[in-house]
Amino acid sequence: MDSSTDRKAETVCMRHLTILMLILFFSPIWGEAANSDDGRPSCSRCDLHLCCNCSYGGFTSIPEVTDQALILNLSFNNISMVTQDDLTGHFQLRVLDLHGNRLAAIHPTAFDSLWSLEELDLSDNLLTVLNHRWFSKLEILLQLNLLNNPYSTLGSPPLFLGLVRLRRLMFGGPDLKELRKEDLSGVTNLDELTVHGNNLVRYDSGTFGNIWPLGSVTLSLHGPLLTHPTLAAALLDDVCYPETQITLLDIHLKQSFSIQPFKESIRRIRNLSVHNLSMSDEATVSLLALIDGVPLRSISIVGLTLTGEGRWIPAKSTDLRSVDEFFVSDVTILDVLKFAMTVELKFLFQYQKKISFINSKMFLLSCYLTKLMVNTQYLDVSDNLLTDLTLSYMVCDDVETLQKLRVLNISGNPLKTLSALSHLATKLTRLTHLEVSRTGYSTMPPSCSWPSTLRYLNISRAKLTTTTACLPKSLQVLDLSYNELKEFVLVLPFLRELHLSGNKFLRLPPGGSYPNLQTLTIQSNTLNIFGLSDLQSYRRLENLEAGYNKFVCSCEFVTFLRSQLVGNGDVKIKDEKNSYVCDSPLYLQGVAVGQVNLSITHCQPVLFVSVSCGVALFLGMLLSVLLWRCHTFWYLKMTWAWLKAKRQSQQRRRQRNMEGSEPLLSFDAFVSYSERDASWVENFLVPEMEEQSDTDSLNPTSPLTLCLHKRDFIPGHWIMDNIMTAIERSRHAVFVLSENFVQSDWCRYELDFSHFWLFEAGGDAAILILLEPLSKDDIPKRFCKLRKLMSSTTYLEWPQEEDRRPEFWRSLRNALKRDDEQEN
Repeated sequence: MDSSTDRKAETVCMRHLTILMLILFFSPIWGEAANSDDGRPSCSRCDLHLCCNCSYGGFTSIPEVTDQALILNLSFNNISMVTQDDLTGHFQLRVLDLHGNRLAAIHPTAFDSLWSLEELDLSDNLLTVLNHRWFSKLEILLQLNLLNNPYSTLGSPPLFLGLVRLRRLMFGGPDLKELRKEDLSGVTNLDELTVHGNNLVRYDSGTFGNIWPLGSVTLSLHGPLLTHPTLAAALLDDVCYPETQITLLDIHLKQSFSIQPFKESIRRIRNLSVHNLSMSDEATVSLLALIDGVPLRSISIVGLTLTGEGRWIPAKSTDLRSVDEFFVSDVTILDVLKFAMTVELKFLFQYQKKISFINSKMFLLSCYLTKLMVNTQYLDVSDNLLTDLTLSYMVCDDVETLQKLRVLNISGNPLKTLSALSHLATKLTRLTHLEVSRTGYSTMPPSCSWPSTLRYLNISRAKLTTTTACLPKSLQVLDLSYNELKEFVLVLPFLRELHLSGNKFLRLPPGGSYPNLQTLTIQSNTLNIFGLSDLQSYRRLENLEAGYNKFVCSCEFVTFLRSQLVGNGDVKIKDEKNSYVCDSPLYLQGVAVGQVNLSITHCQPVLFVSVSCGVALFLGMLLSVLLWRCHTFWYLKMTWAWLKAKRQSQQRRRQRNMEGSEPLLSFDAFVSYSERDASWVENFLVPEMEEQSDTDSLNPTSPLTLCLHKRDFIPGHWIMDNIMTAIERSRHAVFVLSENFVQSDWCRYELDFSHFWLFEAGGDAAILILLEPLSKDDIPKRFCKLRKLMSSTTYLEWPQEEDRRPEFWRSLRNALKRDDEQEN
C-alpha cells in the first residue's frame, strides 16, 4: 500500500513539474503568433485601417507584420534590439511605437526604409547612446519621443540635423547631464518641446535659442532649480516667449532664492502652467513679488502643496491685474490646523475673470472672498466640500456679490437640496450657465426661483427620480443624464438641447412640450422602440443619439431605424450605428439593427398567407389543368379500379384453386365497341360469329359465343365486377375500332377499363378490327397500350366490297378458333 501511494505521488509530482516547465518555456513568447519561415515571430493583429496593435505581445524581437501597415504599435514588449532587416519593406509606415521595451541597440540603418514615417516613439527604453544615422532618412518625421532612456548626452554629430519637418520633440531623462549648443542644430521651429533635465549639470546658453516659433514647452528642471539656478535661468531664457505656453513639472520652491531663475524670463511669459508645485510661505511671498506687475495672462497650477502657514503679508500689494485666468486644482495643505490666511486677498481675486479652485477640500466660500471677485465671470469650485448650509454664505445679503458672474460650476460637492441652490442662483442676476452634476440631489421642490438669464443647467449624475416645475422655463440646454428618471413631461418652450442618457426611459418624451428642441440624447436607457410619429412630434429636431438601449427589433422598428441610420430621415442619427443593438427577440439579441434581416413570414404574416394561398390555388389549378390535359385523372381512376377489380379476381382465383376447379370459359370473345357501332356488331358481327356457317360445305364452322355488355352483363352488379368476370370468362377480346370508338363518352369508362385490364395481362388475346381507316395517331395518347398494339400487331380491316367480306369473316373465325378446333 505504501509503495503504491508513493508511486502515485511521484506520478502527480512529475506531471506538475512538466506543466511548470512548459509554462516557463512558453512564457517569454506569450501572445506571439506562430513563427515565420525565417524564425521570426509574426503579428497579425491589424484592423481594416491597417493599424497593427502588437503591444503587450511578449515579443522579444520585431515581429513580421504586413508591409501595408500604416501604424505599428510594439509598445510594452520585451524587444531588446532592432536589426538592419527588421523593418525592411515598410515603406508606407507612418507611425512606429516602441515605447516601454528593453531596447538597448538599434542598427544604424534600421529605419532607412521608413520613408513615410511621421511619428517615432523610442521612450522608456535602455538606449545609452543615440546615433544620428537612425534619423538620416526620416526626412518627413513630425514627432520624435526619446524620453526616459539612460543616455547622458544627445551625441555628436547633431542628432536632428536632417529632421527639417520636425514639429514635436521630446527628449531627456534622469541620466541626461549636458546640452550643448550644437545639439539642436537643424531644429528651426517646433509646436511642442518637452525636456526632462532634472539632473542636468551643463547647459550652453543659446542651445534652444534658434528655435522659433515655439508653440509650447514642457520642462522638468527639479535639480537645476535647486542646485544650478544659473543653468536653469539660461535654459528658461532661451524658451520663454510671449507666444509660448510654458509648463513646468515637479517644482519645489523652499526658499526665496529658488525663485531667482525666473527673474528675467517671467516677464516674457504670458501663459504659465505648473504641475506638482510645492511651496513654502517664504517662496510664495517671493514668487508673488516676482510676478508683481508682469503681463501674465493665465496661471494654472495642478497639484499644489503648501508647506507653510499662509503668512503672506509682504505680498498684500501684489499687482495681478493682467491675469485673466487663475486655475488651481488638487490643493494640499500639510498643516491645515495652523494654516490661516493673514493677508488681504483682494490682489488675488480682484481682476481675474476666470477663477477655478478644484478639488481643494474647500468647505466654505464666504462672501468675504466672493465680494472681492468684482470682475469674475467664470467660477469653478467643483469637487470640494461645499454643503447646502455653507453655500448660503457664498453671497452677501447687504453687498452685491458676483454681479458679473455668468458661469458657475459647483459639481462634485455634497449638496442635497435643490431649493438652496435656487436661492443662491436667484441672486446671481447675470448667470447663464450652472453646473451642479455629481451631487446628492434626489428630489425637486414643486417650484423654484431662478434668474431669468439662466440658459444652461446641468444636473447630471445625481439621484433624481422625478422632475417638477422647479426647472426654469428659460432653459435652452438641460442635462439630466445618469439619474433615475422614468419620464419627463415638463413644458420648456425655449429648450434646444435635452440630454437624458443613463436613465430609465421606456419611450421618448412627448415632443409637443419642446417646440424648439434640436438635439436629443437618450442613450443607455431602457428604450424599447420609437418610430417616425415619435420623431415627427418634435417640430425642429435635427440630431438624435439613442444608442445602447434595449430595443425590441420588430419589423416596423427595424425598417424605420435602418432608413434613419443611412440618412433618409429629417433627423440625423449622430452616434455610431453599432450602438443600436437588438435586445429581443432572443435569437436576435446582441445583433446590430443595421445587420438584421427579418423574413416576410415574420413581418407580413397576413400578406404572406394570402399570397401563399393565392399562389397555391393558382398552382393547384394549373396542376389540375395539366393533369387533365395529360389524362392523369383517367390513369389514376383506371389504376384504382383495376387494382380493386384485380383483387376481387385474385380472390375468385384462390377460391377456385382451393376447390380444385378450372376457370369457367363461357365466351369465345369479349367484344369492346362503341355504342354508335352497335348496329354493325348486332347486324354483321353477331350473326356471322354466333350462327353456324354453311357457305363452306367441306369445312363447316361451329358457332362462336360472344360477350356483349348490353346483353351479357348481369344487372345490379358493379360494372367493374361485370367487366372482370366477362374478361376472365372470355378466351379473346375483340376491339371494334372506329372514330366513334375513339370519341365515345358514355361507355368509355367500362370499355377503357377492359383495355387497361387486357393489356396489363399482356395483350396476347387481343384482336383489332378497323371498321374504317384509322391510324395510330388518331388514337388518344392515354390508350398507350392500344397504340403500341397497333404498331406491333396485325389487325383486320372491314372491307367495303362485299366480295372480300367472306375472307374477312374467315380470318376472324381463324383468330377466334378454339384450341381443339385448331388442332383438328
